[in-house]
Amino acid sequence: MAGHPWVRRGYSAALLALSPLVWRRVWKESLPGRSRAERLGRIVGSPEGAHSLWLHCASVGEVQAARPLIEALARRHPDHRLVITTMTATGAERAHAVAERLQGEAHTAEVSHHFVPLDFPGAARRFLDRLRPDLAIFFETELWPNLLAGCERRGIPVAVVNGRLSPRAFQGYRRLGRLMAEALSHVSWLGAKSEADAERFRALGMAAEKAEVTGSLKFDLDRDDKAFEVSERLRTGFGRRPVWVAGSTHEGEDEALLEAHARLRERYSEALLILVPRHPRRFEAAAELCRHEGMPLARRSRDEAVTCEMAVYLGDTMGELSALYGAGDAAFVGGSLVPIGGHNLLEPAAMGVPVLTGPELANFTDVAEALRERQALVDVDDAATLAEALTRLLGDAAERERLAAAGRAVVEANRGALARTLEGLERLL
Repeated sequence: MAGHPWVRRGYSAALLALSPLVWRRVWKESLPGRSRAERLGRIVGSPEGAHSLWLHCASVGEVQAARPLIEALARRHPDHRLVITTMTATGAERAHAVAERLQGEAHTAEVSHHFVPLDFPGAARRFLDRLRPDLAIFFETELWPNLLAGCERRGIPVAVVNGRLSPRAFQGYRRLGRLMAEALSHVSWLGAKSEADAERFRALGMAAEKAEVTGSLKFDLDRDDKAFEVSERLRTGFGRRPVWVAGSTHEGEDEALLEAHARLRERYSEALLILVPRHPRRFEAAAELCRHEGMPLARRSRDEAVTCEMAVYLGDTMGELSALYGAGDAAFVGGSLVPIGGHNLLEPAAMGVPVLTGPELANFTDVAEALRERQALVDVDDAATLAEALTRLLGDAAERERLAAAGRAVVEANRGALARTLEGLERLL
């Protein structure tokens, strides 16, 4: 289907007109030694005749969620090169960490990373002409019209996996109805997280016969023995004091978390908060906020000792969130007290830690519902209710164990999305 190419031409013209603003936004998203020319599609691609699979993830959270798929593709297709692209530098760092994890294994594909080109027509053309993947895989809601159209022109099948559209995202995309219909006309297969997500994609123009519900890849988490080992070392170092974790936190949320921690310490004076901001650029601001609130802190990046005087342990490193979750007696998942839409509730659940969340969960409604069905999720509304819930949980070992067991059971019961996704991708290959 050609869709409405004239709509895409208008989109391209608007994008080019806004290019100074776009370029300014991505200028900061770089890594030492990496050319910003990658943003214009100028990459060192596959050698002539080499086969490759291309997987695009937006940022660090998507790379982490896609890790089971990345590992499965690398093991299933050792004769291909697996190329991961991201929009952000933190996503790039996480992709490199996943690649390093696979390097020690025999009979796996080479895994590399590039920054995704901006969706200018010329940049998309240069990138695809150089890479020439056998299959393009877009993760969740990454729909770039010129890249999608360029794939179809070159006979490259396109899959959207773990496809999700929150009600808010759907309303935004619906305002771009014809452009989205044109973009989706180039998608060969959609594996949606839920029937509600699949229905939203169909409402935007996705062909019904090309869409199926595969479930969420976030449930297909492998046991990470290294993370458990780090968790155990941390717990031993903390001693017998109560510990809770606040992971993937955002600006405007840390203040409420520190208020809850101050209330908690009125009951448990030795309580320790492991605070893990979502974005590295906020590490310094979070440290300064702790000091401003009179919370002595130790920083993981500096390997500072967590003495009994410390109230906060700042998790200012990358790729360690699971291990830090595992070191707590309870875990609050951020992005849920501010209108972000939440983050992965399953990460602490898979580590066997009781999970708490705020009300803003637009991006994880399916996961939250699965946890609530098993009474494996503690909902809070603000600093006061979070402090009350933590006070109750830290004084009730039996309830913590029940929540932990229920959370692990939810993860196990909902596995299977990876197998269904791989089956769909194999049909395209």
